[in-house]
Amino acid sequence: MSDQGLILVYTGNGKGKTTAALGLGLRASGHGQKVMMIQFMKGQTETGELVALEQIDHFTIEQAGRANFVNAVAPDPMDISAAQAGLARAATILEQGCDLLILDEINVAMDYGLVEVEDVKELLQSKPPHTSIVMTGRGFPLELADEVDLISEVQEVKHHFNRGVLAKKGIEY
Repeated sequence: MSDQGLILVYTGNGKGKTTAALGLGLRASGHGQKVMMIQFMKGQTETGELVALEQIDHFTIEQAGRANFVNAVAPDPMDISAAQAGLARAATILEQGCDLLILDEINVAMDYGLVEVEDVKELLQSKPPHTSIVMTGRGFPLELADEVDLISEVQEVKHHFNRGVLAKKGIEY
């Protein structure tokens, strides 16, 4: 068994990247590890994971965004500011110490230009040896591939949205 922290990436167009990260966080929490999750580009208050994790020790979620969708072509300055504040918070969390830091939708935040790839690279390089980091979201920038230990691509084969089924409570949020 190794105490060496890892950097894991869940990316791709398929559904389940955040869910996989939450499952990993739940597993770590069950072993008494301190888990911190920053949700970039998210600001909802009534998601199932936020409600459920109020009951679980050692697992905290903070949101770095608004409830609105982010315009990928011309992001609102508020969205840029929120994402950059989330990245700064991630740096503080690494300095203060945790076992697992989940950067939910950080890949999309980079893809939309809300945070710079180089700034995320610096964050990854500042990771304490025992800490693991999970990065989720579509559009993982391949220039960071050498910085990470695992890249899993979630591929969509079939999706209920394509049949007109809207977001379902307990499944999408």
